[in-house]
Amino acid sequence: MEEQEIEIPDMYLLEYHSANRVIQLVNYGRLLRFAPFSIVLATVLYCAEFVSAAMLSNINRKTEDDIGTGFTITFMLVPAVLTQLALTFIHRDVGQDRPLVLLLHLLLLGPVIRCFEALIVYFNAVNKEEAYVTLSRKIILKKGRKILVEWETGRSERTLAAHRNAFKRMAVIQAFLGSVPQLTLQMYATIQEKYIMPARLVLMIINLVSITYGALVCSVLAIHIRYDDYKVRIRPAAYLCMTAWRGLEIATRVTVLVLFSTALTHWVILVGMANLLFFFFLPWAEFWAKKGSLTQGVERNFSNFGTVVVLTLFTLLYACINVFCWSAVQLDFTHRELIQRKQGWGRLALYYCGRFVENLVLITLWYFYKSDFYEKVCTPLLVVQLLICYSLSVLFMLLFYQFCHPCRSLFKHNVHDCLRCICCQKGTSTRQNQKPSYSHLSESTAIVEDLATAAV
Repeated sequence: MEEQEIEIPDMYLLEYHSANRVIQLVNYGRLLRFAPFSIVLATVLYCAEFVSAAMLSNINRKTEDDIGTGFTITFMLVPAVLTQLALTFIHRDVGQDRPLVLLLHLLLLGPVIRCFEALIVYFNAVNKEEAYVTLSRKIILKKGRKILVEWETGRSERTLAAHRNAFKRMAVIQAFLGSVPQLTLQMYATIQEKYIMPARLVLMIINLVSITYGALVCSVLAIHIRYDDYKVRIRPAAYLCMTAWRGLEIATRVTVLVLFSTALTHWVILVGMANLLFFFFLPWAEFWAKKGSLTQGVERNFSNFGTVVVLTLFTLLYACINVFCWSAVQLDFTHRELIQRKQGWGRLALYYCGRFVENLVLITLWYFYKSDFYEKVCTPLLVVQLLICYSLSVLFMLLFYQFCHPCRSLFKHNVHDCLRCICCQKGTSTRQNQKPSYSHLSESTAIVEDLATAAV
């Protein structure tokens, strides 16, 4: 979950009116707004998954399962190495004189030392008041009003914010480059062996927790990127809705791929690679079509080769997320932040419709080519359950945007308005001998365009 925010007491707020805006000056003093819970959780998940995967690899090696050992080690080391690179890049430690930190990163223990650094900064800052180094300004949505809030930011708080941002990226990398493929592999191995090994069960449970947390962080990051000017506060109901949405979506996708792989083992490699390559080259194709410049997006100090390497790794993460679930953001290498803030419902609807059809085709092929292992399972019921679960994930997504989105008050029209206009438009088109209502069509178009600009 996100860091727990402390409610600001009235004694810390100074309110005045200026140019028809309500501005609140927040003097925090000793008030530390965040606790590094997410940093500790991400570190614990990283260590637990790494250790459990190493133990399972050792067991597979003893049983002479070379293929299982190789894939388990690969899905253990690849996200670990990319995590070290991401933390080093975000904290800019390459040019600094920190040999111990760099050594621990080489030993794949970078998250551990970063977590200790964040905890030391936090506990030193709890009982100490320090002078602020900058003023931060955000907009808060309160009872339909936009309230501009300024608060003093100290050095410790800026350091903790840098750690939090780094560990959020780390959680996403760990979830989609390590936990999801690892879970898929271990579920396949369990079905093939017809036995649940205790070490494998522990690893799969840790993978599930890591995937759930990483998917939540991915969704929250998308909201923060889209509404960067606003102070976004996500309620518990929104977290529950996002958990159901992401959990059902990823669980259904992984189950479909695992079942398909048990029937057509070699074909699943083609399906996975086709998905990965499509989403990997899609941002690059759009970038080349816009004729952008590679030196605009990442760092001015980077060479063209360094920029390409960073963007390639970033695109790989984006592609891996979209293989299993909707990434909630779109890459745009011509933009300074590398991400499009405006994201329409058109591409989102196209993604979910295409993914539903793909899951339907894969599960249908599994139904006709399944092995005798599923004789005691009601396979038609299983197929229906998987399709219903994926449909429920879409339903929870719509519920989130309709009722639980933290910035839904900024929407001129919501999901209900869009669906109502589409239904009315279809009903009007079926009538005979009636002229079309151009005002109605323009209203529907306006609503769809508004949702396209307001959606995350």
